[in-house]
Amino acid sequence: MAPWIRVLVMVAFLYPILAECRIRHYKFNVVLKNTTRLCASKPIVTVNGRFPGPTLYAREDDTVLVKVVNHVQYNLSIHWHGIRQLRTGWADGPAYITQCPIQPRQQYVYNFTITGQRGTLLWHAHILWLRATVHGGIVILPKPGVPYPFPKPDKEVVVVLGEWWKSDVEAVINEAKKSGQAPNISDAHTINGHPGPVKNCLSQGSTSRLSVEPSKTYMLRIINAALNEELFFKIAGHQLTVVEVDATYVKPFTTDTILVAPGQTTNVILTANLSPGKYLVAASPFNDAPAIAVDNKTATAILHYSGRLSTAATKLTALPPKNATPVATNFTNLLRSLNSKQFPANVPLMVDHSLFFTIGLGVNPCSTCVNGSRVVADMNNVTFVMPKIALLQAHVFNIKGVFTDDFPGNPLIAYNYTGTQPTNLRTRKGTRLYRLAYNSTVQLVLQDTGMLTPENHPIHLHGFNFFVVGRGIGNFNPKTDPKSFNLVDPVERNTIGVPSGGWTAIRFRADNPGVWFMHCHLEVHTTWGLKMAFLVDNGKGPNESVLPPPSDLPKC
Repeated sequence: MAPWIRVLVMVAFLYPILAECRIRHYKFNVVLKNTTRLCASKPIVTVNGRFPGPTLYAREDDTVLVKVVNHVQYNLSIHWHGIRQLRTGWADGPAYITQCPIQPRQQYVYNFTITGQRGTLLWHAHILWLRATVHGGIVILPKPGVPYPFPKPDKEVVVVLGEWWKSDVEAVINEAKKSGQAPNISDAHTINGHPGPVKNCLSQGSTSRLSVEPSKTYMLRIINAALNEELFFKIAGHQLTVVEVDATYVKPFTTDTILVAPGQTTNVILTANLSPGKYLVAASPFNDAPAIAVDNKTATAILHYSGRLSTAATKLTALPPKNATPVATNFTNLLRSLNSKQFPANVPLMVDHSLFFTIGLGVNPCSTCVNGSRVVADMNNVTFVMPKIALLQAHVFNIKGVFTDDFPGNPLIAYNYTGTQPTNLRTRKGTRLYRLAYNSTVQLVLQDTGMLTPENHPIHLHGFNFFVVGRGIGNFNPKTDPKSFNLVDPVERNTIGVPSGGWTAIRFRADNPGVWFMHCHLEVHTTWGLKMAFLVDNGKGPNESVLPPPSDLPKC
């Protein structure tokens, strides 16, 4: 029989009692389920029999406990993407970074408190390519009695965007690693688990529907859980007012198209103010790197005004081409922190660590691979090697030989990063961390490179939010570019796209002790080694130190 997962906890609370209880216990039963609506003859791993998995609901300051029991043949871990995990790195979830994975027939209770956060985030598996189907939403409501900083919508809807392979994703990536080449692209994109009509796949129930009432307002909590695709999202004829990204409020603005990278979330307000009927909802890929193959299929759903005949023709919409860089850039440039008295933008103005990381792809020798070489990825020319013992455990328990703390703060090899391809495409390997003192401030410039090809990279930092203070095309100029940094109301995020052939500058305060992963959220690049970790030392006293590990912490 094929493997399955079951995730158990003691109690499952429902949404109506969220205001009354400060500890949330969740019950996840993860089982195999056939998904014929996606043209799949094989069962997939699902949570509570659903794809995507269930949405977790909590409030700011709540404590969340999730007990995970692993009944699959794979090791497993779950990451609560965007939850800051203050001093609770043991619950962050990336395998071999903050925990050893949960082995088959073993279990682990994730225990964390949501501090100073409210909005939309996501959870997903953080090992191998299991997050292709093991993912879901996290909705953090404000504290009781605290309103949104915008008019309360009539209804809220979670919209999860995904990416689908007809074949086993683990087989896809294993074959790629064996050959040393890029993996097969996906077969479809999905909206809440449905691709919409797909050629040779017109099974019943293949299109997701959103029913709306005229003149009502709706907050769509949009999550990109895809493995490797940035996605445009739009609804025919309707305007979307952006009010939040990555669980942080922004200055509202209206657009007809939003861009969401893997790991990012965006909340928008939609007003059902058009003529009653049916309107196309679409999620289509964005990729402005001509050399990179992407799944060019558009996922579709239907926005349907209730009480109207379902036989009415669906109103269509013009979609951006996949290389619509101006559309993507315009959306990104409009994002600004709300920066109100209640929700200030506390941008670090003084910098203790000024770092410059190049990111991109390379080629290393491989005697068993096609053409005798393997595609790899790197930061500062270092291809990260995953350890066999979790880095946080090695740090806290002082286990020697697992990692070094000498990750370079600048590239090991300097060249024209966005110019002519260098002659040497090889990278160095290592499990190297960058060490930060508690409460120190960091400015990090992320520079895309053309080692193989320029490409947009969504970079995710665990354990912290950061402010995006600058962005540009070409090579970063440390003398002139900082003069245009926005230090007043830059957008605050946990995942940011570094533009193709360009750079992004972020700032954050290292006020969370532990070991914190930073990696590209294109899963293929993470697999190839585009990742590193920060080691943040304890501060003074127990309130500035990593909490003791839980008794059921998994062992490697």
